[in-house]
Amino acid sequence: MNAINCIQFFRNITIKKMKTLTILKTTITVLFFQLTFSQETKKETTAPQYTIENCVNHFEIDKATKTKAGYQYWFGDKNFTQENTLKMSIVEPGKSTHAPHHHPEEEFFYILEGTAEFYLDGKTKTAGPNTSFYCPSNMEHGIKNAGNTDLKYLVIKKDLR
Repeated sequence: MNAINCIQFFRNITIKKMKTLTILKTTITVLFFQLTFSQETKKETTAPQYTIENCVNHFEIDKATKTKAGYQYWFGDKNFTQENTLKMSIVEPGKSTHAPHHHPEEEFFYILEGTAEFYLDGKTKTAGPNTSFYCPSNMEHGIKNAGNTDLKYLVIKKDLR
């Protein structure tokens, strides 16, 4: 091996070591940022402090959200609960909150007042107060007001965060 080959050999080893060191530094930096971001995200999504004052929720019309079909009131939303949500919807006669749809979460409806038309996978059924309607995961479903008075119902849904 002559001197030039020797120099090239050691130069190639040095370049390979530098590339390996650069990859190692980059990997450590990326891991550091992921860990930092992960901790910040965890801080932002911590559960609220539960007290008797915020765990008892009485319906107040001024805290309800207006919708195109009436209004809705969240007794327990996804930001407050660990998994489940509870919402009350009031829908005007002949209207629905939205067209039939599907989503990964299963859902329960419970009729408090009025007449509902339930839609599930292409079929409908009409029912009144004290009736529940279960919607399995990813099955097309919907609910609309089939009566002459407001339809009032509860929606219980698992939040898949």
